[in-house]
Amino acid sequence: MTMTIRMAWSAGAAAAAVALCASALVFAAAAGPFHDQPDSVRSLPADNLPPFAMLDAHGNLVPVPPLPAGALNRGPGSPPETSARGPTLALAIEAARTAVDACATAGYRVGAAVVDSAGEARAMLSADGADGSHVFVAIRKALVALTFGQPSAQAREQILKDKASLARVTPNMFVEGGAVPIRIADQVIGAIGVSGAGGAVMGRQDELCAAAGLETIKNQLNKSQLK
Repeated sequence: MTMTIRMAWSAGAAAAAVALCASALVFAAAAGPFHDQPDSVRSLPADNLPPFAMLDAHGNLVPVPPLPAGALNRGPGSPPETSARGPTLALAIEAARTAVDACATAGYRVGAAVVDSAGEARAMLSADGADGSHVFVAIRKALVALTFGQPSAQAREQILKDKASLARVTPNMFVEGGAVPIRIADQVIGAIGVSGAGGAVMGRQDELCAAAGLETIKNQLNKSQLK
């Protein structure tokens, strides 16, 4: 009986089923931001991609499937994609730029990144002449400061001594000095990380620059300028 049903399954019906499944998948994804997670556990927060318009495992470009009318709902006035607390875009850029400039004054080309309370990027800046990878290391450092609520260098010392702290480390973190948490009162609402500066102690100069970035927006943060 099973074999008969399989034999009767026409190519047209199979294609229709594939299209239907694809539409259902896109409809589900389109209800909010696309969330096609990369395979690696080292992926950063919000590193989500649409499940089409990119190469598949066989080197073919995945086509855009049929979309239900109005499925994307990304027009003017659409609701925010996240409600996570964090510094506004203006403050995030100001902090990151100050951090980059502080390191430039000290003779280092770095990348700086500011994340919100969900660990998602608010601003990423790379100095002229800097290796573009620094901003991604900076985010990974910022995740440490965000999770532990303290400068990443201090968190590193705690992690090395305490197994319970080590258990809180995720594969997408870079456990080294270079990041500081962003607070309003007693609540951590984000973090700023810096990477790329040299020095005898790894991450020390990075963290000084991150602290400079935080300092420049601290008074404005106290006025509750959040996104």
